[in-house]
Formats: sequence, structure tokens, C-alpha cells
Amino acid sequence: MSLQVLVCLVALALVFDFMNGFHDAANSIATIVSTGAMRPQWAIVWAAFFNFIAFLFFGLHVAGTVGKGIIDPLIVDHYVVFGALMGATSWNILTWYYGIPSSSSHALIGGLAGAAVAKGGTGMLVGSGFFKTALAIILSPALGFTLGVVLMIAVSWIFVRSTPRRVGNLFNGLQFVAAAFYSLGHGSNDAQKTMGIIWMLLIASSVVGPDDALPLWVVLACQAAMGLGTLFGGWRIVKTMGMRITKLKPVSGFCASASGAITLFIATWLGVPVSTTHTITGAIVGVGASQKLSAVRWGVAGNIVWAWIFTIPGSAFVAAVSWSFAQRFF
Repeated sequence: MSLQVLVCLVALALVFDFMNGFHDAANSIATIVSTGAMRPQWAIVWAAFFNFIAFLFFGLHVAGTVGKGIIDPLIVDHYVVFGALMGATSWNILTWYYGIPSSSSHALIGGLAGAAVAKGGTGMLVGSGFFKTALAIILSPALGFTLGVVLMIAVSWIFVRSTPRRVGNLFNGLQFVAAAFYSLGHGSNDAQKTMGIIWMLLIASSVVGPDDALPLWVVLACQAAMGLGTLFGGWRIVKTMGMRITKLKPVSGFCASASGAITLFIATWLGVPVSTTHTITGAIVGVGASQKLSAVRWGVAGNIVWAWIFTIPGSAFVAAVSWSFAQRFF
């Protein structure tokens, strides 16, 4: 792999990372914006800052899973990485355009799988890494949902004798904290997926060895791209996440963000590349359902679930086509 090709693919990976932040900005700010606790412009800056500094608080377990635990590292070349990134980026653009909060994480996993299978067949997939990812598809929204319900019930009992105005003022402030923690979880888990791709590239091109540490410049570049993407924000998806699934108030907004943050912290610590979109959607549905089932617009939630189902096969198909195109014309 020539230096020019390596530089171009690293740049393409950072473009995906930027799109990831852009696409998933809604996840970080939807609750705090929809409740009126913070203006959108300031919420974006708040989320972007905590996205960037996330690398100071977490290890690189997720980057290791993506870089070495999804597909066989021995088949990685510039065509495979190109196909994976094109599949994931194309899916992100498509779902952003239609305002669908799909998973950038699973788009990337699908892209890797599609390009790897196109090159070497299904034997090129690493079973343990795919098992982690498949399990996370189910468990991350389920855990977000459960924590959302539990937190809402706990808060209701704790503040049962407080006036609505006092509770609203208190949780308006607490939403800032919850949104900051959620953005830390988002910045750590999602940015590390792009780190894993670049790590894979550096190993394949012999710039670093399989047992070498990930260079610091990769960490900083990925966190910066994620933060910048968040700054530009995915406003189409904010409306779906913060307003269309259920009506959020300061208390429910805090509980949703806190539940999502806890889930992301656990997943990042375990090295599992989960979907931040799945997580926060599960949490929002949970806080809505804890009040009454009719508070959740189940039709909107159902449409989101269909997008989740099609994300991996859809991005895998585009990745396989992109790999074939690159093989033929490049």
C-alpha cells in the first residue's frame, strides 16, 4: 500500500468520523434541546466539547474490537477499507437525509462485513466480534429502556412531595450534567470505531506492528473529527429523537440522557461497539413508557426499529459493490 493511498484512506476514515458526529449529534442534544433547557447552538458546543475530551477518560477497548475483532486482519487491504467506509458513509447520508436515527456503528460493522465477505467469503468474519455486536443490538436499547424506566420511577418517588416548579428547575440544571456524560460516552464509543479502522490500515501497511499501541495522533484526529461533526449537527434527526417519539420534560430528559450515558460507559469499558442511537432511543422510549404506554408514539419507534434491521445488510451491500468497483477500476 503506497503512502498516497494510505493518506487518502485515513482522510476518508476521518470523513466517516465527521459524518458519524454529524449524524449522531441529535443523540447527544435531542433531550436537552427539546425540553428547552439549552439553546440548540450552545447544546451543540457543549456536546462537541465532551465528545472531544472523551479519550481522556476511557481506554481503547472498542478500537481494539473494531480493528482486530470483526474481520480477519490478514485480508485487510486498501480495497476492503475503501469498501467498508463507502458502505457506512453512504448509509449515514441516506438515513440523515430522511431524518432516520439509524446506527453509524452498525453501518460501519456492516460495511466491514460486506467488503470482507466480497473478498474472501464468510470465513473472513471473526465470530466472537460479531457475536458481541449482535448481542449489543438487542441489549443496548433494552438496557437503556430498563434504566430509563427505573430512573423515572425512582425520581418520582424521591420528589413525590416537591412542587412541579421546583422539580423542573432542579432537573433543568441536572440535564446539563446528564448531556455532558452522554456526550462523553458517545465520543468514547463512536470515535474509537474510526480509530479501529485506521489502526487496521496502519497494521496492514506495516506502519505499526500488530502488537504496537495506537499512535496518539490517530486518537486526537478521530476525537477532533467527531467533535467537529457534532458542531455541524444533524438537525433533521433532532426532531425525531427529541419530539416525535414521546414528549420530554426536564425530568424525563435527564433520566433518558443519564440512562443512555450509563449504558455507553458499560459498553465502552467492556470493549463492545454499541449503537449510541439504539441506546438513547431505548432510554427515551423507557422514560415515556414509565409514565403511560400511550405517551410513546409506537409507530415512530417501530419505523426506527425497521431502520436498525436494515442497517447492517444495507451498508454491507453498498460496501460489497464499492469493493468490487474499486477492484475493477483502481
